Amino acid sequence: MRIGIDLGGTKIEGIALDDAGQVLARQRVPTPRGDYAGTVAAIAALVSAIESAAGSSGTVGVGIPGALSRVTGLVKNANSTWLIGRPLHDDLQAALGRPVRLANDANCFALSEAVDGAGRGARVVFGVILGTGVGGGIVVDGRLLEGPNAIAGEWGHNPLSWPREGEWPGPPCYCGKTGCIETFLSGPGMARDHLEATGEALASPEIAARAERGDAAATATLARYEERMARALAAVLNVLDPDVVVLGGGMSQIARLYESVPRLWQEWAFSDRVDTVLRPPVHGDSSGVRGAAWLWGPGEA
Repeated sequence: MRIGIDLGGTKIEGIALDDAGQVLARQRVPTPRGDYAGTVAAIAALVSAIESAAGSSGTVGVGIPGALSRVTGLVKNANSTWLIGRPLHDDLQAALGRPVRLANDANCFALSEAVDGAGRGARVVFGVILGTGVGGGIVVDGRLLEGPNAIAGEWGHNPLSWPREGEWPGPPCYCGKTGCIETFLSGPGMARDHLEATGEALASPEIAARAERGDAAATATLARYEERMARALAAVLNVLDPDVVVLGGGMSQIARLYESVPRLWQEWAFSDRVDTVLRPPVHGDSSGVRGAAWLWGPGEA
């Protein structure tokens, strides 16, 4: 049995999968925000509850909103800031009394969709999270690619490709840089762009809904978003050339992206034809927790 834990900013979700990917148990608890010791304890208690519900013990994989430093072994790059600089991997192993595998939550999303989701059967899968932030993960031949610096797939903290007038140097990003892809393609990024263009403060779901109804201002905002996504993903195509790009997060629910972005990215991709496909996730919000479980491969559980 494989247990996956998805450590989010507001909730911690746990799942147990059998070898075929069938769900044996699932539970979620609130995240103790700002409380590191409470977070470790909550994860340990959740694993225990899942094992009791499933009637079996299992391996444990955890998806976190950050990464482990290869230098110190401590958490870095986490938007759940109370985790930064903490030995989460060691503390979870001590609390659970067994080996634990940790990975970035966007990596877990990509792994889930590559194993038995929208990228199943594809050799190279690029998974994208488009939510309050923007992240990415790379899976090659069914194996997660993390890199020597644990930053493979960190697409959201590169500059927006081929910037147009008004896009440079770009909005400030929490990472300390300006003009990161995240500041344009996150949900708050779309809302900021709409506010700047119209003076109207709307959240991204409402902008998308108004565009669907034919509202001209919302349609223009969504068109800018699509064109920026096409440019940003074309840069990924030119470096990685994935078979499949899978979108996740709240922005992935905008249905027209899957037709418009592949049509647009051809202009910037360095190829006479682009055969990469853009797909919505099969497992939706469950991809992160399922991918955490799949951090343990066949024969390891």
